[in-house]
Amino acid sequence: MPNNIHQIITNSSISQLPIPKISGQDGQSDRLCHGVWYDAVMLVPAVLFVVYMAMNAKKNLEKLRNGRSYVMISYYAILWLASGLNLAWCSLQSWQCATGKEVVWNLLSLLTTSGLLCLEISLVGFLLQESYASGLKALARTFTISGIIVGVDMLLKAIYIFGFGVPLFFDDVGSTHWTKWGLWIIHKLLLTVVYGFILFVHFSKWREKLPPRPAFYNYVAIMFVVNAIALFACGLAAIGIGFGIWLYNLTVICYHSLYLPFLYVTFLADFFQAIFP
Repeated sequence: MPNNIHQIITNSSISQLPIPKISGQDGQSDRLCHGVWYDAVMLVPAVLFVVYMAMNAKKNLEKLRNGRSYVMISYYAILWLASGLNLAWCSLQSWQCATGKEVVWNLLSLLTTSGLLCLEISLVGFLLQESYASGLKALARTFTISGIIVGVDMLLKAIYIFGFGVPLFFDDVGSTHWTKWGLWIIHKLLLTVVYGFILFVHFSKWREKLPPRPAFYNYVAIMFVVNAIALFACGLAAIGIGFGIWLYNLTVICYHSLYLPFLYVTFLADFFQAIFP
């Protein structure tokens, strides 16, 4: 009778989400940690940028108070939020291969990527408008649209991660995981198409419909190349080519270590140095 009860309980137990196998004596999983040099390359630029932002915070805040630009105030606040999340994400890379950290690592990765994506989308949406004004209406419209897009993106990723157990932010999964790489292919494809379409219009006979901002189109061209390379890398990884995983990891390093400084230098540095050289 006890054996029958045990058999019934075993057969009727609820299946759990796939959890990576744990091995080793130090609580480490069989997920591959990238090592000290990878962590350093990822972390040092993030730390330096936050330190630079902190050193210039007083001067920048004074400029924002004098300028009374709702646009610059909003993007400066989002930049600080994204920088903080990105610094935490770069600092805690070891959580990828530590047992018991799966949930918190997924949550941190979701918040970090969503914060960066919100900054990326809202920036493009605002700069594409004809009037580079500080009006609240234009700002609210831009953040509403970008908030919806980022919210949908975050919801879909959360469903894949916590609903279907897709290890979207773990680097141990091989290139045969079609669900993971398929989702990243769609994500990178959409971004590549958006940036590519902006460049197409800019170099076509309809370029008059776009605002004349050279720095913005240089930014779009670089982001198009980065996302196109990431899309190509995801495609290679999806069909089992190891070079694709290496190339994708390289784009991740470049994005998380260089994107925020690149954005600051391109769009915000001139504004803050206008009065304070």
